[in-house]
Amino acid sequence: YQRRVREAVVSTQSTGDAMDRSIRWLDRCQTAHKREHDQNLFGIIQGGLNPTWRKECLEKMIERNCPGYAIGGLSGGEEKADFWKTVSLCTDHLPPNKPRYLMGVGYQVELVVCSALGCDMYDCVFPTRTARFGSALVRTGQLQLKNTQFVADTQPIDKDCTCMTCKEYTRAYLHCLLQEDTTGVILLTIHNIAFQLRLMNDIREAIREDRFPDFIKEYFTLMFPKKNYPEWAVDALASVNVTLP
Repeated sequence: YQRRVREAVVSTQSTGDAMDRSIRWLDRCQTAHKREHDQNLFGIIQGGLNPTWRKECLEKMIERNCPGYAIGGLSGGEEKADFWKTVSLCTDHLPPNKPRYLMGVGYQVELVVCSALGCDMYDCVFPTRTARFGSALVRTGQLQLKNTQFVADTQPIDKDCTCMTCKEYTRAYLHCLLQEDTTGVILLTIHNIAFQLRLMNDIREAIREDRFPDFIKEYFTLMFPKKNYPEWAVDALASVNVTLP
């Protein structure tokens, strides 16, 4: 499956055609754009996993002087080694004084690593979708609150979280709701979005305080206490001079 995905986003001419179409579409959007005072029009860097197409798209999009740039065409099943190298290629060439928005990326390991690679903004269905399956996001990974181990657990999802769900409800109560009531899904969604926002706020503060490499190491130590770090994440962080303990 992964090989077919990779071939689809690298080897087919349709990927190059789609890249050209994105550039033409940006030209049309800039011509039609009349609300520069309250809307920012980002160009989307396309080109699949093909470095030549990515560089061509980067050059042409940057020429159009957008207020920010999105990195598109990823998080679609490609191998993680290809994923991070493509992200890095884009951030290496994008203007450092303009925001970089990585589209469709939302797993917490990806947020930490791609922030280190130079991305600023993200969007993803992951925190809401995973809530629908009964999973709550925490710094050590996920809690599957539908499991029976939580039937009598009177703790909040995360004692350090200040969201409404963690302030008001226990894991046991959420476990009960998730068996038959969509209210449980709503409450988990509130928590998961709050979790993502708090993670990004912590990343931002660590960057401002010039301690982001230490934050990354602390995060990975908590997430992977056995030091079984994903190889792609190790390689990606090493490319920006962050060595995990």
